[in-house]
Order: sequence, then structure tokens, then C-alpha cells
Amino acid sequence: MLNDRPLSVQSWPQAIAHVDGDSFFASCEQALHSEYKGRPLVVGGERGIATAMSKEAKLLGITRGMQNHKIKSQFPECIIVPSDYESYSLFSLRIFAIARRYTPTVEEYSIDECFADVTGLRKSLKMSYVEIAHSIKADLQRELGVTFSVGLAPSKVMAKIATGWRKPNGFTAIKARHIHYALKKYPISNIWGIGKQTASRLEKLGIKTALQFARKDEGWIEKHFNKPQLDIWHELHGHSVNKVETKSSEPKSINKSKTFTPPSRNYSYVFSQLSKNIENACIRARRHNLYTNTITIFLKKQDFSKRAQKFTLSLHTNTPHEILKAVKSVFELLFDSKSLYRSTGVRLEKLVHKEAMQRDLFNQHIAVEKHVSITSVMDEIDNRYGKHTLYFGSSMQAIANGNHERERNTLVKRKQDLLTGETRRRRIAIPYLGKVT
Repeated sequence: MLNDRPLSVQSWPQAIAHVDGDSFFASCEQALHSEYKGRPLVVGGERGIATAMSKEAKLLGITRGMQNHKIKSQFPECIIVPSDYESYSLFSLRIFAIARRYTPTVEEYSIDECFADVTGLRKSLKMSYVEIAHSIKADLQRELGVTFSVGLAPSKVMAKIATGWRKPNGFTAIKARHIHYALKKYPISNIWGIGKQTASRLEKLGIKTALQFARKDEGWIEKHFNKPQLDIWHELHGHSVNKVETKSSEPKSINKSKTFTPPSRNYSYVFSQLSKNIENACIRARRHNLYTNTITIFLKKQDFSKRAQKFTLSLHTNTPHEILKAVKSVFELLFDSKSLYRSTGVRLEKLVHKEAMQRDLFNQHIAVEKHVSITSVMDEIDNRYGKHTLYFGSSMQAIANGNHERERNTLVKRKQDLLTGETRRRRIAIPYLGKVT
């Protein structure tokens, strides 16, 4: 039968491991505080809603976004703690450091997720690819006290599919010549990189499973879709098109977002948070001497639903002046005064160097260059006296108040038990967590 024919005759043309932390924030809390282990635990005490849950809490039926007062009422045995992002970041650094013991080719995909290319390392490590991936997983769990799900496959897309096969605390290896078995009943909408619109279009074309998509010939894919979908098609055949990218000194896009508490429906406050993110994104763009004319902004509500809008400027820039002028009208389209918002964000896309920018016919670039000279002075002052010593008036509420309109009602445990000489804002930095027992 056609569905039983392998998509590849090879086993490991490439070997890509994908590592993903299980219930990461909650698991970090359980690893740091032994009294939480094995108990239902919710992270998000400072926000009024659950932002992360332990597996024990998930088994009770607690879901992300559920209000904390309802959790306390329905599940009195559940522990609710505030978020401790500094600690989670330390765990994150250790994840990537442990993966790099095996290979230097590690891509930091998110705070608890990475790809590791172990191709060609069997001889030097004296292990099979499956043994290498197992060893990475074992080291992570032994040293961090957190469980991880790991997938091993010939491409990044297939490695993501493998990771999700057995969660939590699972391990799945998919050889290239066995890919067709993994894709046979795998929904096309679940493939990493296939969005809702693309999935809907595929289903209208009669494609419901990943294997049906992979069985189409290359010409059919090129006729109906663009390069990103063609790359996914290759990856489903076991061809590593999307390479594992180590940390690059030059970003392809720049994302800045921040969650603030408590959530707000105050127009000026939410816009100020967005303005601060735009300033921070532009600071990073200038650091790399990059410019953009394509920007996406988003507003995320308290229920985690998100509205986004992309827009294009007539000129490339890396200063907030032109972006903030254009973003005002876009923000008004997205903002709903009846909704509570918990975060804003901005993404600068299609970044180019100054030399690649086209001059406009009406010399608008002269005004942009004047703004660049102003922000360069701001950058010099910030470098000398600290970030946001000078800032735009539209960012004042966010910068003056931080990410919290008022002091958190709940402090993380680490900040409650201070050492001699420490304050809540000045603490002894501990860069290495060591082994958690």
C-alpha cells in the first residue's frame, strides 16, 4: 500500500534532538522546594490567574488562565505560588549548558526548549544517536530535578513531532525510514509551522494528515504553497532543511514583550507598556545597526487570547519616532476598553543594514537620520547612567511604575528568606544551581 511505503531509505541522514521541559515553571518550583514535590501546584499567584501548572494540578483539571480564587475554592489542596522568573532563567541556562556538553550546535528555542544537532558524533562520543539523546535527557533530569520530553529525528520538524509523542517525561526516536508510520494519523494542523489558515486550506484540498501532505509530489507543493510549506514538506521527508542555528550575533527579527500585573484596561497605561517595548526593540536594532520597515504589534488579554496587527512604514528606521507615530492608529484598532490586558509586544521584521536601504524620492530619510542622531545621544547617556535614563514620554508610565502598577501582594519564597545584607532588590547572584537532590 502507498501509505506503507517509506519516505526515505536511510535511517539517520541527520540526527536532531529536541528537548522540552515538562510543566517547566511549576517543575522548577518543585525542584527548588522539596515540600512541593508530588503536590498540585499553580504558578501565577501574583497575577490572579494560573500561568503554569504541575502535572498533579493538571490531573485535577486546572487549566491555564483559570482564576486563582476559583482554584482555591474548588481545590483547597492546591498550592499557589508567585512566578520566580529569575530562578527559571537560571534553570534555562543550565539546560543549554548541559546540551552543549554533547554538541556545540545547540539552538535555544525558548526558555525550556532547545534543538541539538548530534550528527556525526557517534564515534567521538562512543554512543549511538539514541544513546546520546537518552544521555542528554538523563543528565538534565538528574542535575536539575525537572523532567524533560525528548525527541530524536532527522529534521527539526520531525524532532518536534517525536517530542510530543510521549509527554510528559517521554522519549521517542524516529528514523527517516520510519517517518511514514509517525505521520500516518498525525493531524496536518498539529505540524510545527503549519498555521490555522494553511491547515484550513490544506483540508479544503483534501489533506487532513501529515502523511497525505508528505505524499504529494514537490511540484504540487510548489504550485499551491510558498517556500515555508515546501521546507516543511522536505523536513517531513527527513531532509534537514531548517538547520539548527546556534546563537547568532545578528538577529533575523527582534521581539520584545512584557507581562504586567495586575492586568489593566487603562488605555494610556497599556499603550505605555507597548511604547516601552518598542523603545527596547529599537535599542537592540541600533546595537546591531539594523533597520526595519515592517512591524507587528500585539495585545494579550487576561484570558491569554491575543490580537495582532502587522503594518509597513514608508521608510526603514531603527528609532521609535516613526514607529510610534504609525502605531497609534493601529493600537486603537486593537484596543478594547472593556477587556483586561496582561501584556503587549512588538516584533521588528525584515531587518536590513543601512547600506541595503533605498533612498526615497522625497528625502524623508533626512528626517529619519535626524532622529537617529537624537537617539544616538540617548544611547550614550543610557550606556553611561543606565538603561532608560532618557526615554519617550509615551513610555513614562511603564518605566516609572515598572511592570507592576502596584507592589505585588505575594513575594516569591526566595525573596522572603533574605541573607544578611540583602534586600529584595539587591541579592547575592548564584549563577550555578548545582545538583538538586
